Amino acid sequence: MELKVINDQGQEASRLQASDVLFAREYNEDLVHQLVVGYQANARSANSKQKGRDDVAHTTHKPWRQKGTGNARSGMTSSPIWRGGGRAFPNSPEQNYAQKINRKMYRAGMATILSQLVREDRLAVVDAFAVEAPKTKLFAQKVKNMGFDRVLVITDNLDENLWLSSRNLPNVLVLEAKETDPVSLVRYAKVVVTRNAVAKFEEMWG
Repeated sequence: MELKVINDQGQEASRLQASDVLFAREYNEDLVHQLVVGYQANARSANSKQKGRDDVAHTTHKPWRQKGTGNARSGMTSSPIWRGGGRAFPNSPEQNYAQKINRKMYRAGMATILSQLVREDRLAVVDAFAVEAPKTKLFAQKVKNMGFDRVLVITDNLDENLWLSSRNLPNVLVLEAKETDPVSLVRYAKVVVTRNAVAKFEEMWG
């Protein structure tokens, strides 16, 4: 598979020969969906806490006698059907949302996403991506010159200048190749990868 290599003006400069296993894989929507949902679930923390029947401050006294009042029989006011009663199945901070994703499935899913990005012309390769100083203005101008708006930049080695100059831009994310995740790849309209990062991808998932 040949990948498009662009210059600082966003124009095609050459072609890079890359692995067919990683960049020419057939699209599998179910696999991509499972990978993205699983990744988001594994990043989720259980913060919600609700009270069950034994947690709410209610008396265990029977509200009225069993028969003769015309009301439905009731044992205590902490019942889930009562206003102010405890939840039948309360949320707990111990809830575990983790989903198991096999390594083989993860590699196949990442290759599927990268291949689809190439087919949709959303992935471009650059020789290197760097700024001279840690200035947001310099980074924003570089991205603008390339003709991008919402862009994910993936490098083999994230230097301090690049990280500091990009962190305040809302529609830009800079990652190292080893930090690349399926959610970020799917989210951004354009993905810019350095040559060395492509080699890292082939080493990790190829």
